[in-house]
Amino acid sequence: MFGYVLPSLGRVTVEEKVRFQAAYCGLCRTMGHRCGAVSRLFLNYDLTFLAVLLSEGSACETACRRCIAHPFRPRRCVRGDAAFETAADMSVILTWWQLRDGVADHGFWRGLPYRLAALALRRGYRRARARQPDFDEGTRAQLAALSALERENCASLDRPADTFARLLAGAAQGARSPLREQLLYHLGRWIYLVDAADDLKKDVKNGSYNPLVPRFGAQAGELSQEARRELGATLDGLIRRMAAASELEDFGVWRPVIESVVYEGLYAVGAAVLNGTFHTRRGRERNNPLRKAGSKDA
Repeated sequence: MFGYVLPSLGRVTVEEKVRFQAAYCGLCRTMGHRCGAVSRLFLNYDLTFLAVLLSEGSACETACRRCIAHPFRPRRCVRGDAAFETAADMSVILTWWQLRDGVADHGFWRGLPYRLAALALRRGYRRARARQPDFDEGTRAQLAALSALERENCASLDRPADTFARLLAGAAQGARSPLREQLLYHLGRWIYLVDAADDLKKDVKNGSYNPLVPRFGAQAGELSQEARRELGATLDGLIRRMAAASELEDFGVWRPVIESVVYEGLYAVGAAVLNGTFHTRRGRERNNPLRKAGSKDA
């Protein structure tokens, strides 16, 4: 995943912050238990959000555990239930295919770090694939379709974004929830477009495919003010669709965290990416009022 799906912790209570951190640590331990210690190195908040979405939302049992990262001070962890186990497997599968895509896109030398990371993860991936064969095949197929669109230098924003969105929506099939599937679909489109905006300069410099170049004529690696407004409006529209789906679903104890992501976190990240400040705002303000991605002063 990409590291863009972040909660706005200023919107939630201390108890809810602790619960979300426990989910992060719990998913980390579950990934290690099911797919090996190496898989834990690829954990991020995007994957934790996936685990929370797949959860039934009931009160979660927690326990204090030490780990290599925190050997002296125990951390509270959610005890892995079926949803976290599924999310752990899917997280490893998504990471594996993202690495394989990096190998294909970067040639031999620049792709070497991806090759080494994939080699380290291979055993864990095989274990996850054996438990989630349908999700693995769907992920592989959608990424193959996405690669084909990239090779033809597809000028459409919709086609590649839709392909990646269907990949992510496949994670909700086991939950048997059309609303969760719809939320993940629109989140997948949002992630694809935000990632394209975030990587625009780098992709133009490296000669890599980026759908924003043919769509907005951004050959210099910069979006015009009008293009930023248009893309910002698209991102905000996707978030509103996520919000509509989330309002109709029962997320139980996880609702405040999910709302902090959907109603504030995604807007803040979208705004920072479009304004070119995302990578300098890892410690960005948590208590800012809600701002839209297309806002000039976000």
